[in-house]
Amino acid sequence: MTSRAPAPRSRRERPAKPALTYDGIVATAVAIMREEGLQRVTMRRLAQELDTGPASLYVYVANTAELHAAILEELLGAVDLSPSLAGSAGDWRDRLTAVLGSYTYTLFEHPSLARSALVARPSGPNYLALVEAVLTLLHEGDVPDAQAARGVDVLLQVATAAAVEQSTRGQDADAEDEHNALVAVLCGVSAAQYPRIAALGADLAAGSPDQRLDWIFRAVINGTRTTPVTPD
Repeated sequence: MTSRAPAPRSRRERPAKPALTYDGIVATAVAIMREEGLQRVTMRRLAQELDTGPASLYVYVANTAELHAAILEELLGAVDLSPSLAGSAGDWRDRLTAVLGSYTYTLFEHPSLARSALVARPSGPNYLALVEAVLTLLHEGDVPDAQAARGVDVLLQVATAAAVEQSTRGQDADAEDEHNALVAVLCGVSAAQYPRIAALGADLAAGSPDQRLDWIFRAVINGTRTTPVTPD
């Protein structure tokens, strides 16, 4: 007896696909990043996950770079901005350092995103809230407005670069050996040829990553407060 092929299923009997939304696209992109890494978050891979065509996504997101910026914007919601709130206790520099540290370690948890953040340009409410928090604390410290406007950009760039450096080293199994080798070289240079390196020696690489990051933030904060902006 010849078996019959199953009758084609009517489209009306298939469950309807959920409608595409910007929030749904970003949430799916974040899920892919967490599972597979940022390099796998492409328009094609995202379309596959959403059971649609890549062309449908361009209505909501212009390109992969904009998609990565949207992922960054979503994750910035995890940054602790509470030290910038009115009535928060402590010196404004300490609280600003805490906000910048929270931003840095939010990126540090996602190494590929940290590298993307060097060029990504988010502009959503989470990013704006971060910028507002930094500017609020600079204002509390009586930093002139023009200097604060320059300083917020530099501070976030430094924090992003620090996250890239630390996350990259965190993925390198030989990072500690390389650091120890560098310290050995710095401590063993010829004082006649490199007098200043010999004088400082191990101090050039001293301090834990957290201590060095804290010092970097404070150096840039103090520089922002004391370096005037030259008028155009």
